[in-house]
Amino acid sequence: MPKAGSGPSLDGLGMPLWLVIELTYKCPLKCPWCSNPVDFDKYRNEMTTDEWKALLREGRRLGSLQLGFTGGEPTLRNDLDELVADADQLGYYTNLITSGVGLDPERIRSLKRAGLKQVQLSLQSCDSEVSHKLTGLEVWKHKIEIAYALKAEGFPMVLNVPVSRYNIDQTEALIDLAADLGVEYLEFANLQYYNWALVNRAELLPTREQLLRSEAAVARARERLGKRLTIYFVVPDYFDDRPKACMNGWGAIHLTIAPDGTALPCQEARLIKDISFPNVREHKLDWIWRSSPAFTKFRGNDWMKEPCRSCAEKERDFGGCRCQAFLLTGDASNTDPVCRKSPHRHLIDDIVSATAKRREQGIEEPLIMRDRKASVAT
Repeated sequence: MPKAGSGPSLDGLGMPLWLVIELTYKCPLKCPWCSNPVDFDKYRNEMTTDEWKALLREGRRLGSLQLGFTGGEPTLRNDLDELVADADQLGYYTNLITSGVGLDPERIRSLKRAGLKQVQLSLQSCDSEVSHKLTGLEVWKHKIEIAYALKAEGFPMVLNVPVSRYNIDQTEALIDLAADLGVEYLEFANLQYYNWALVNRAELLPTREQLLRSEAAVARARERLGKRLTIYFVVPDYFDDRPKACMNGWGAIHLTIAPDGTALPCQEARLIKDISFPNVREHKLDWIWRSSPAFTKFRGNDWMKEPCRSCAEKERDFGGCRCQAFLLTGDASNTDPVCRKSPHRHLIDDIVSATAKRREQGIEEPLIMRDRKASVAT
């Protein structure tokens, strides 16, 4: 099944078609796979409303079409409605990526009036007990109420399920719940192991058997539901032998702006410690996108080592994920270790084998929850 970025390559013609703005790293949830940096509490200097508005204008001049408001939890920003309205006037197709905890029916109506076009709502489980374990808060009932309220206002909606070993066996029940909610899209986003998910990888990674059962449940549901519900299934890298075409290539169509104004080719790119990423408070977005060393570093093929350099697939997968290559090999220019051609593939196989052995032995450690007080080595 297709993974994130592994479908047909989208040529952005040199434009950042998909602009993601992380309004804040603040979030009341404590999800142990959060994509925010494990040292997120260091980044307190959030962009102001006026700074975000100026950034949105620069993005449109560069050719950005789709705009994702995310975080942390973007609804914690009091200016979200104002920014949505400004983005709508500029011609963006706006998408809110949210846990739903900052929403209520009145706020939903306000965002609708402002011009918000679509909502992606996260749901961690089909029951409150597992949801509480995975988020640290009693939010399941509220999330379900918000899902119904969003549909009542006519929002096209993606229900996003971050999948780990704790909820992967609920696949069938989650599909039934999504169908009952009336959402158009359901995404099973098997976790990619960066930031907090990497810290908790040994506990979160499912087994191959769990994955196969989940895939089978999705296949049956697609046959049964047809066009009533579109189901995406993002396969976890570690169980594949081909790397994902990460973000359709480094600095190709995706541009993320962090809460402090740092510009990133993807939300995880801060992980690569030997790259200095530019900030929109110090540089024009046009220069950042077109000319900055950080964004041009992995464009094209010249940076590639073997086996990527001579691989017939390099125009399709771009050597895989630069962040994953850095995390697992220490060098972001290496072939993504997920690839069977990579000399580092054994690192992935060893992780999967060690995880399977832990399951067989019944070894379980507490999850390290996303919390600024959590002691996490960086």
